[in-house]
Amino acid sequence: MEKMFALVPPQEHEQLAEMIARLWHSAYDGLLGAAQVDYMTRTFQSASAIREQIMHENYIYFYLLSAGKKIGYCAIEAEEDRLFLSKLYLNEEERGKGLGQKALAGVTDMARRLGLSCVYLTVNKGNARAIAAYEKFGFVRTDSIVTDIGGGYVMDDYVYEYAL
Repeated sequence: MEKMFALVPPQEHEQLAEMIARLWHSAYDGLLGAAQVDYMTRTFQSASAIREQIMHENYIYFYLLSAGKKIGYCAIEAEEDRLFLSKLYLNEEERGKGLGQKALAGVTDMARRLGLSCVYLTVNKGNARAIAAYEKFGFVRTDSIVTDIGGGYVMDDYVYEYAL
């Protein structure tokens, strides 16, 4: 079976942050605007922010692979009884090929092996493509939240959950 998840080694946090900026601009410039995307990647997905999340917030970052090639990334955080799928992004040219569904299956399998009760995530209310992908997999909308992220910006999200 082909390996889809590869841990991001510490020496590649800068490289990951560059990938993230590219992926987020591709996904969100039309929805949030480039200025907010710049703020969010600089604040929450810089190499130093990634290191902080790994060291102090129990995050694990993975590259997503297809045929051995890095096609995106995901970040998870194991909590007491559930798994938070913090990030899941694919290169634009890889979207629509079923790879997101395959990655979701891998994440839910990780949670199952950890004995957790569910996987949950937040998704921007305007991100119709991601919402459709999550719902197709079986995630159910459980809440609606608005979070002040500083810099004059908010995240206006839905919360989705997948029971295991």
